[in-house]
Amino acid sequence: MSVVRPALLAAAIASVASLMTSDILAATPCENLAALALPNARVTSAQTVAAGTFQPPAGPRGSARLYASLPSFCRVEATLTPSNDSDIKAEVWLPTSTWNGKLQAVGNGGWAGVISYASLAQAVAAGYAGASTDAGHVGNTAAFAVGHPEKVVDMGYRAVHEMTVKAKAVMDAFYGSSPKLSIWNGCSFGGRQGITEAQRYPADYDAIVAGAPAVNWMRLHGVRMAINQRAHASEDGYITPDKYPAIHTAMLNACDASDGVEDGVVEDPTRCHFDPKVLECKGSSGPDCLTPRQVETARALYAPLKSTKTGATIFPSLLLPGSEPNWATLAGPEPVITAYEAFQYIVFKDPAYDVHRFNLDTDLPAALKMDAGVLDSGVTDLKPFFARGGKLLMYHGWADPQVPAMNSVAYFDGVVKVAGKAAVGKSIELYMVPGMAHCQGGPGTDVFDKMGAIEQWASRGAAPSQILAAHLIDGVVVRTRPLCPFGRIARYKGTGSTDEAASFECAVEK
Repeated sequence: MSVVRPALLAAAIASVASLMTSDILAATPCENLAALALPNARVTSAQTVAAGTFQPPAGPRGSARLYASLPSFCRVEATLTPSNDSDIKAEVWLPTSTWNGKLQAVGNGGWAGVISYASLAQAVAAGYAGASTDAGHVGNTAAFAVGHPEKVVDMGYRAVHEMTVKAKAVMDAFYGSSPKLSIWNGCSFGGRQGITEAQRYPADYDAIVAGAPAVNWMRLHGVRMAINQRAHASEDGYITPDKYPAIHTAMLNACDASDGVEDGVVEDPTRCHFDPKVLECKGSSGPDCLTPRQVETARALYAPLKSTKTGATIFPSLLLPGSEPNWATLAGPEPVITAYEAFQYIVFKDPAYDVHRFNLDTDLPAALKMDAGVLDSGVTDLKPFFARGGKLLMYHGWADPQVPAMNSVAYFDGVVKVAGKAAVGKSIELYMVPGMAHCQGGPGTDVFDKMGAIEQWASRGAAPSQILAAHLIDGVVVRTRPLCPFGRIARYKGTGSTDEAASFECAVEK
């Protein structure tokens, strides 16, 4: 009797598996997809890309190492035309031998206008078929909107839906089967895109990962404009960036230890009671102190936004404690460009719009009325999506200086109010990330396996009780912590390293 060595047996099994996979993936050769008939769409290219050879168009996007790690895949490019003025570009990437049977569609940032190549590459490298769209226009600017209402609709919701339908058709043709699980993955505008899908097209995705979602899009732009106005309420009240470190340090001195660990991160900034008056200059102004007017400005940047006419709260606490190092994003010399362009091109349709004309009490209502929900995506009724078994995993950095963190808290609360508390952990969950800035960055543990978390949820039926997250310096993990479902915090157990997640547990805040 012959003896088969383990190594040879493993190689034989792998060879058979490879052949089986090749047979499964041979439903339609990649290049033949160029002739695939799709309604209101045209495949413009279908080519097999050899492993490690892809280079993104128009210069590098993402790391060269990421693209070098890609397996062979079929790259399908298409133009989608659901209206007479639509010109939506979409790409579907189909692994030729490593497909895990699932779809991961990826979102955009800012005003979109480009295929998200790096995110597509990450999806395919992990075994997913990937899909991305430019949202129907070219260039990360809102200038496209003037005179093109159909393109605004495309960006608002139609482009992603059309891409999703076409991507599934392409996958069915290539693989001979539809994806067994369809996942959306996006942050910022991409998070908003995912939630918009849940609102308008509940059958498109089984699970959605929405980071720092810019829902309430038009309202959010009004808030951003108002934040900048607060920063410039008086000439001598403007806080220059050289003073941000002093404010951040004073905030940490007041609040860092309140969660039981001094680590440069505030676990829950909504419980931080910090008064910037402690920094008021005793003599002449300098980088380590604030003038009385600057103290007023700092207080205003932390405070809720209210109507000057009615006193009604328009938005909860604005820039939360922990965001100070990046205040220049919204409280710098000019409003953030995405907000400025929203009023310039979307609301007033005037390229010469003067930012100093903005009036919160009149312009925000005008924006909401004009938009009529196309871009805003503030609907909190997700019951049709949940009824299909859909899962929505939201995450947001507490120190986000661009999409204020309370935007996600308010939306989460709104969804739960409509769907009921039983939906929490079953259909929706929110994970706030202490110390994380916009989508990533900051001193917090901002690196975590989002796909692993949503896959676990989809297979087990319950949201993760915690998600392991890490903080890296120069690519090296220096700290790990659990990310906890909203309403719980990572509490130190009292023993063990404060840089190791095992020393913490997710506990209800006292």
